[in-house]
Amino acid sequence: MKLIETAAAKTAGKIVRTSATAVLDVLLPPRCPACGGSVVSTGALCAKCWAAINFIDGPVCRTCGLPFDYDEGVDVQCGVCLRDPPAYVAGRSVMHYGDACRDLILGFKHGDHTDAAPMFGGWLYRVGKPLLKRDMMVVPVPLHRWRLFSRRYNQSALLAQALVQFDKQSPARFSLIGKPDLLVRRKRTRTQGGLSARARRLNVRGAFAVRPRYRNQLRGRDILLIDDVMTTGATLDACCKTLSKAGAASVSVLTLARVVRPAF
Repeated sequence: MKLIETAAAKTAGKIVRTSATAVLDVLLPPRCPACGGSVVSTGALCAKCWAAINFIDGPVCRTCGLPFDYDEGVDVQCGVCLRDPPAYVAGRSVMHYGDACRDLILGFKHGDHTDAAPMFGGWLYRVGKPLLKRDMMVVPVPLHRWRLFSRRYNQSALLAQALVQFDKQSPARFSLIGKPDLLVRRKRTRTQGGLSARARRLNVRGAFAVRPRYRNQLRGRDILLIDDVMTTGATLDACCKTLSKAGAASVSVLTLARVVRPAF
């Protein structure tokens, strides 16, 4: 009898949620988070914006995920990783950071377009699947408390949360564990925009720490670090070094986009 009542309650709840969504869609028609045009469902891209995005879906560097123009073979590394290996074991990104996705990401990051988070979570899950391990901890790159206060939310934490939620609904569930506050940004660093690669590294040196209450949980665990955009990788590297020093078994990184510069 209890099972019947529970099933009935779940069905009723689903009907209520579906009805509420339908009413909201009439009152507030869903818009494309990139261009503001009409779309079928909330958080979805219109066909034009979808086609304009340069997704990374070909051969990549096995370490950092840099896309290659040609298939160089299995387990090939880019020149940068061979010369100066990053602090993580593997990294992947969903798309090239450029004109087509800039407004989409900036709107999510600064414009309160947080309704795009579930869509991004699905993208991250698809691209990041080769990195995922059972019971992996998912950790976002943190904001300093004053920047968080002014922005009101951490976009990387929303991406991490969306990824964990997507995993819960996936048949191939990895039982990912969200730890949104495991890392703390203890230094109020200046924004990385406009800084050289060397200046970026110096800017974030010693900026991150593991919260003391998580130190025992962290030791010997596989970590997936989440951020919105990888530019030079300085911030990600600083976070990875902090996590590894605290005892993480491995650290991988997954970002929504990455800057891809010409090789010449």
